[in-house]
Amino acid sequence: MTTGMYSAFSATRSSSILGGTQRAVTFDRLLVNIGEDFNPEMGTFRCRLPGAYYFSFTVGKFPKKMLSVMLVKNGLEVQAMAYDGYQNQGRKVQSQSVMISLKPMDTVYLLLQENPQYAIYSNVGPYITFSGYLVYPDSTSSVGYLNNHLSPPGLHLPGCPPPLDAHYDWRRKRTSEEPRSAFSVARTTSALGESKARREREPLTFDVEYVNIGGHFNKTSGRFTCHFPGAYYFAFTVGKHPRRAVSVKLMTGKGEVRAMVFNEDMSRRREMQSQSLLLSLKRGDTVWLYSQQDDGYAVYSNQGRYTTFSGFLVYPDEESMNLDRTFP
Repeated sequence: MTTGMYSAFSATRSSSILGGTQRAVTFDRLLVNIGEDFNPEMGTFRCRLPGAYYFSFTVGKFPKKMLSVMLVKNGLEVQAMAYDGYQNQGRKVQSQSVMISLKPMDTVYLLLQENPQYAIYSNVGPYITFSGYLVYPDSTSSVGYLNNHLSPPGLHLPGCPPPLDAHYDWRRKRTSEEPRSAFSVARTTSALGESKARREREPLTFDVEYVNIGGHFNKTSGRFTCHFPGAYYFAFTVGKHPRRAVSVKLMTGKGEVRAMVFNEDMSRRREMQSQSLLLSLKRGDTVWLYSQQDDGYAVYSNQGRYTTFSGFLVYPDEESMNLDRTFP
């Protein structure tokens, strides 16, 4: 496979890290590294091809320690986090995922809270994984290729694209013609259930927009509307509010439940729940998240962005290739 216009990685770690011993989570096993854009020794992904990237990670909670791991961009911007404040003896894992838009030379890595009260756990299992891949390259960018590593001498001039085969040329021409639809959003505030009885299922809304290719997600209404029939991947992570249960459902149509997360623990600790699935959608179908609105339930989030929601078109139906793109 020609790797010039592809970028994907997946890495794991087989040992624990205590807070204060290192900042970036590093990795000792590299499963996939198409394009060689991920450095496992540093734990850093460096963007070579501009576009929309999907990142997901799972981390283990160390016994009697708290867990706080953030996905950061360019060392400063927190994109999303995994958190568990319960300092019990048991081990568990927390997951998070988000799609973000990257420019050439942007960096992404996992940042562990430096306080020694925090730690992440893993063994040869492993508990800790980190993956990312380019979903949609930026077809409008003038930067088509950035050399992110040393190339064998004599293959091509520095800064120029590598030689392309016929298959690669075909894919590049097709990229701008194929339907594109993707979104990734987050909340920076909690959503508390109300004491009064409410029967209407109002969507969970969002105030941070990472990616909205096609403009098919409305963060104010909280609804995604399908413009291109096909198979879509959806993933969401929600935070559990202290002293409240959490119940969040992925909904379609007039209120059909497709997947859900649930935690009825009413303790004071904060933790997270994740869910994902593929759905086959028709033109005009809507997808949204519904949080139980009784006063015993809530979704927790803050500037760390515990609560995220992402979705993107994986495979369009053949009929969508010729659809009018001006769907209201």
